[in-house]
Amino acid sequence: MKISNYLVKPGTKISLSKFSTKDTSGIKSKEDAKEFLEKNIEKMIELQDKLYASDKYSLLLVFQAMDAAGKDSIIKHVMSGLNPQGTQVYSFKQPSKEELDHGFMWRIQKAVPERGRIGIFNRSHYEEVLVVKVHNLLKYQQIPSEFIDNKIWQNRYEHISDFEKYLYENGTVVLKFFLHVSKDEQKERFLARIDDKTKNWKFSAADVEERKLWNEYQSAYEEAITATSKKFAPWYIIPADKKWFARLLVSEIIVETLKKLDLQYPKLTDEQLAELQKCKENLMNE
Repeated sequence: MKISNYLVKPGTKISLSKFSTKDTSGIKSKEDAKEFLEKNIEKMIELQDKLYASDKYSLLLVFQAMDAAGKDSIIKHVMSGLNPQGTQVYSFKQPSKEELDHGFMWRIQKAVPERGRIGIFNRSHYEEVLVVKVHNLLKYQQIPSEFIDNKIWQNRYEHISDFEKYLYENGTVVLKFFLHVSKDEQKERFLARIDDKTKNWKFSAADVEERKLWNEYQSAYEEAITATSKKFAPWYIIPADKKWFARLLVSEIIVETLKKLDLQYPKLTDEQLAELQKCKENLMNE
């Protein structure tokens, strides 16, 4: 699997209609994908342990998508088996009154993973150039009127990229995933949620209303991804009609990224090794 095929190269203007939602990179069955995924999870467990022990880097995974694209499913299946002590998940909902009284990045900064940990954003700071843009919610954000002009979205893209560069230069590796689901597949998943009583709770009438704005959201995603896919914080467009392939591809990207960090367990000094030996001798002589 060539993960670079799904990478949005910096400076590339994208059109989501040109990206397949059904691609499986030649993997023919769900069973094969599951086997590969299990192997990747084993690798992630080992790499996470080294990440935690070295305490030098952190990893931030950002998931964005249209409703029912499978964000929760990917987080559940791909990150299963990881040490909970080294993992944190944040789901960003509608901003609170306190959050609206700060800049739009304030609540995001508080949720960034510390060194040694993996942070997962289920939706993120990108909501501020997606739902806010599509629904024209700036009027609720207490922003001085002189800053609400035709440059505000470009300014926000720049603020986001500056923030992600700051994270990168302080040891946080940022990976951003857009789960690319087709409108037809979204419809099927909505219907499944309605027909399955155990999934009724996941469906909201608001989901259907948001679906009416499909084209507006696609345009907003295209502009945001084009403006903010950088070498230090790349976007990957993940075909999401086949959940089993989306899970595998995300796991592959995470593993390959962590491998490049050349993570190692901390090496002890001669003095520390001597102290360990002394402790061993004391325990043996009890």
